Amino acid sequence: MIQQINALTPIEEARAVLAADFDLKFSKAIETETRPVFEKVKDRIPEIEWPFYAPLIFQINKLKREKNAVILAHNYQTPQIFYGVADIVGDSLQLAIEATKVEAETIVQCGVHFMAETSKLLNPSKRVLIPDSRAGCSLASSITADDVLAMRAQYPGVPVVTYVNSSAAVKAVTDVCCTSSNALQIVEAVEGDTVMMIPDQYLAQNTAKKTKKKIVTWAGACEVHETFTADDIAELRAAYPGAKIIAHPECPPEVIDAVDFAGSTSGMIDWVKTERPAKVVMVTECSMSDNVAAETEGVAFLRGCNICPHMKRINLENILWSLHTGTEEVTIAEDLMEPARAAVERMIEFSRPKN
Repeated sequence: MIQQINALTPIEEARAVLAADFDLKFSKAIETETRPVFEKVKDRIPEIEWPFYAPLIFQINKLKREKNAVILAHNYQTPQIFYGVADIVGDSLQLAIEATKVEAETIVQCGVHFMAETSKLLNPSKRVLIPDSRAGCSLASSITADDVLAMRAQYPGVPVVTYVNSSAAVKAVTDVCCTSSNALQIVEAVEGDTVMMIPDQYLAQNTAKKTKKKIVTWAGACEVHETFTADDIAELRAAYPGAKIIAHPECPPEVIDAVDFAGSTSGMIDWVKTERPAKVVMVTECSMSDNVAAETEGVAFLRGCNICPHMKRINLENILWSLHTGTEEVTIAEDLMEPARAAVERMIEFSRPKN
C-alpha cells in the first residue's frame, strides 16, 4: 500500500495510482449515469472538465454502496463533491444531527477535521474516515484545552459555550457546544448572566449584540471570514448596484452592520431561497455560493467570497482513495469521548424545538 493520497499528491500521480484499481476513462455509460449531476452543476463546472470528474463520481458512488458507507459533506465543499457524491449535506449543526441517524458502517466526512471528530463522537461504534486529516481549521487551532481550563480558573462558575469549530479535547472541557445557527439560542439557554463564548471572537461579538448577558470572548477567528472589512462591502455595493449582500456571523461586526442580512450557512441559504433577490453577493466561502446557485434559478450570484484552503484539501481523488483503503480513520482518546460527546449532545438537545 502506498502512502496516503491527499491534496499534496499531484493529480496525475493520484489518478495513476487509482487507475490500478478503477476505470477512470470517460465512457458513454458514465456520461449517462452522471448526467443528472452535470445538469445541476453545469453553470459552475465547464462541460470540457466533466469527463475528468465524472468517472471519479461514478466510482465513488459505486464503491460507497459496496462498502456500506455514507458521505457527509459541508456546504463549503466543491459542487462536484456536494452534488456528485454526498449523501448528506449541510452546515455544522445539520451534519452533527444527521450523523446521529446514520445506519451505514462507515462515515466519510468531507469537511475539516473537527467535523470528522464530531461525527465520531456521535457514532463511537462506527468507522469515521476523513480523506485528508490535514484539513484543519484556524478556529480549532486557535485554542487548546489548557487555554479553556485557564479561562475557567479566571472566571469560576461561568459556563463555557464552545463553537463546534473546535477539537474534541476543547469540547471535553466545555459545558455545551454551539454553531453559528444556534449560538444565541445556546447562550440564552445556559444559566447565569455571564457566558464564556469561544473561540470565535466575531461570532461572540455579534451574538453579544443580541443578548443582555455579558459575553467573555477568545481571540480566535476564521481565516475565511476575518479578512472581510466594511470597506469591502462598500466596494461590492459600488461594483454591483442593486445587489443584496449577505454575510456569515464569523465576519467582524462592522461587516455585519453593513450587509443586508447576516446568518449561518443554513440561514443564508434559506434567506436566498425565500427572498429570491435578483442579484446577491454571499460574503463567505466561495463554494457555498456555487452550491446554492446550482439549485436557485432566477438569482444572479456575484463574487465576493474567499476560499477555505482546508476545505479544499478534500477532492474526489482522495475521497475514492479513502473509501478504497479505509484511510484516514479518525480516532479520539477514550478519556475525551464521553465529556466531548456530552457537550455536543447538549447543543443538539438545546436546539430541538420546544413543545
